[in-house]
Amino acid sequence: MAEITFDDFLQVDIRVGEVIRAEAYPEARKPAIKIWIDFGPEIGEKKTSAQVTAHYTPEGLIGKQVMAVVNFPPRQIGKFMSEVLVLGLPDEAGEIRLVGPDGPVPLGGRMH
Repeated sequence: MAEITFDDFLQVDIRVGEVIRAEAYPEARKPAIKIWIDFGPEIGEKKTSAQVTAHYTPEGLIGKQVMAVVNFPPRQIGKFMSEVLVLGLPDEAGEIRLVGPDGPVPLGGRMH
């Protein structure tokens, strides 16, 4: 594993947001969900798609606080433009569980 400096880490802007809208993404190559996330007044609303259908439904994501990298350039995912990278960890079967705070925090808060 390559080491990075603390300054390298600070370049990655990871913020908390709340899922405000989600819908199935049947056109994706692998099962996915389109997700719209509110990061508060400084950043606003951003969208992404995530392959998280094993543990989440679009309806079940609404109101969930999640962590995401907000300073990557937008990336085309099929016909959908992803603006952030939502963060998750694989379970024992390799299916993704989203990362978020263990209690409510203000939207847009930066990870330390």
